[in-house]
Amino acid sequence: MNRFILAGALLLASGTAGLAEGLFWVVGNRATGKCNIVTSNPVIAGDIWFGDGPYKSKADAKLARSTIRACPVVTPDDEKDEDSTN
Repeated sequence: MNRFILAGALLLASGTAGLAEGLFWVVGNRATGKCNIVTSNPVIAGDIWFGDGPYKSKADAKLARSTIRACPVVTPDDEKDEDSTN
């Protein structure tokens, strides 16, 4: 019986880790004064002062970032640099 409980717990843990793949978050970075889009659930500490998400696509995260008041407006040059690094 304990084997089945352990197997179920491992299956559940691996399933939730798989669900996080392909998701995007918007994070506020005090060090840069910008809001970045990241692919892992952010830890709110130090220079990261807020996180919003998850979003299913990068386009959804970009749209959300444009509606967050704390985020500065992204210039076309910034967006080009961001797209080239990801």
